[in-house]
Amino acid sequence: MTALPPVRTALVAGATGAVGSALLTRLLADARYGTVNVLTRRPLGLNHSKLVELPLDDLGPAALGAKLLAEDVFCCLGTTQKKAGSRAGFERVDYHLVLELARAALAQGAKQFLVVSSVGASLKAASFYLRVKARMEQAVLDLGYTGTHILRPSLLIAARQESRPGEWLAQKLAPLADPLLQGRLAIYRTVRAEDVADAMLRLALRNIAGGHSHHLPLPD
Repeated sequence: MTALPPVRTALVAGATGAVGSALLTRLLADARYGTVNVLTRRPLGLNHSKLVELPLDDLGPAALGAKLLAEDVFCCLGTTQKKAGSRAGFERVDYHLVLELARAALAQGAKQFLVVSSVGASLKAASFYLRVKARMEQAVLDLGYTGTHILRPSLLIAARQESRPGEWLAQKLAPLADPLLQGRLAIYRTVRAEDVADAMLRLALRNIAGGHSHHLPLPD
């Protein structure tokens, strides 16, 4: 008789975003996960036996203590400078909150941390956005998780609840250039939010130790 794989617990941050919502759907449907804990500032409006909502307030993730217990942490947090209102506001979410989550979950025994970053992330980038992403990546890698996976998608193709006219236009035009992006430039092709979610789940289930950065699509 073949032994069933152990049931895992997931912790998700950013479940109301494009990637996070797609990931949540997949985790709830996956029999390998028995519990899916979700950090959220507002009710998700979902009813599922595996779903546990963890209200996140200004005290931050660490205040939740043992409620953060999970093997796999999926971080899909992200905002824009315009939405955050300032560079400091953007940095608060995309760097500080990500790092607070990573530290707090690790303290509760988490083994893997998977986080969405961005193609082009570099400390030397001209873009403030990309420099913050690079700092976040390095800080998370330095924490010493058993496995750390950084996903670096290009422009996401996804329906947004909030209005982002510039991004909407980019989503319409950018895919037209995808066939021209060959070889090393292929990492700049547009990516569906659902494909990023699929990649996060695949990587978590592979249980690969060490720190890794991934461009999309993942190699077979």
